Amino acid sequence: MSFLHDEIFEQPQVLRQLIETEENHVAEIAALVHKRRVPYVVIAARGSSDHAALYAKYLLGSLNHLPVALATPSLFTMYHSPPRLKDALVIGISQSGQSTDIVSVVSGAREQGALTLAITNDTGSPLAQAAEHVLPCHAGVEKSLAATKTYTAQLVAVALLATSLAEDKARLAELRAIPDAVEKTLTLSEVVQLAAERYRYMEQCVVLGRGYNYATAYEVSLKLKELTYVVAEPYSSADFVHGPIAIVERGFPVIVIVPHGAVYDEITALARSLQEEWRAELIVISDRDEALSLAKTPLWLPVSVDEWLSPMLCIIPGQLFAYHLTLVKGFDPDHPRGLRKVTITQ
Repeated sequence: MSFLHDEIFEQPQVLRQLIETEENHVAEIAALVHKRRVPYVVIAARGSSDHAALYAKYLLGSLNHLPVALATPSLFTMYHSPPRLKDALVIGISQSGQSTDIVSVVSGAREQGALTLAITNDTGSPLAQAAEHVLPCHAGVEKSLAATKTYTAQLVAVALLATSLAEDKARLAELRAIPDAVEKTLTLSEVVQLAAERYRYMEQCVVLGRGYNYATAYEVSLKLKELTYVVAEPYSSADFVHGPIAIVERGFPVIVIVPHGAVYDEITALARSLQEEWRAELIVISDRDEALSLAKTPLWLPVSVDEWLSPMLCIIPGQLFAYHLTLVKGFDPDHPRGLRKVTITQ
């Protein structure tokens, strides 16, 4: 086994601890946001954390009706011309909390008088010190270079914030059930291991998602790139038909993330077109038989949750697929070439 394997399977306990430990703390942060009458949110992040920020963009927008912008750190560090952020809630999301540009956004926003929050796995990091408030991920040391448990912890941290801001007890109860749902989804590992053999020689693919799972498409593609060296390109299903679909030919691998929800019909229709007209080879992650029936490789989600929570489950088959494909291709899942655990960007 590897560190990566172990950390994928640590996720249920990490998420339980995060929810149990931070639920009341997040409620206090939400109360401050309400007190300040914050009109919009700006989030600074890189890598997997940036995908968690993309999820936050959808969730805080839909549940809390807050406009959410993803920060442009180079305005702080390269151009030295930061935007006005005084009225915003500015969130920095980073596993390590070390990246200089993310820290610069948060510290600069705090100097302007903005309410600042760090979501990080290291409460002693520069990011945690820069922010007025800190929401720890409680993931423990992540030894593998590819982020897994810290990513899902960031998703849950964002969801805790959104449900607390909405003062929605029903959604909070649904969120508390997510660790058990993740645990059940991890039972797919043997199925995914067998499926990965078919893709030993895969060199390129696309990953499609939309809405809340647009973030999942990005995170799955990143895991495939950094672990298996497959050129995996993420797209919104809506953007994909505006040109990129032209790359598809017979047998071209397309990973489709399509749990039930508002975007289900649209993505399923596209998947059907890709399978019937373009003759693509589909790998489908879904909890619905209709979508799974279109796939050469169906990856069935054993638990069905509301769409806003589905990224926490849909990423699990993606992580497992990347891990098992890495082994099939003969690569080391704990030491991807050219990567470091902490990446510092200016």
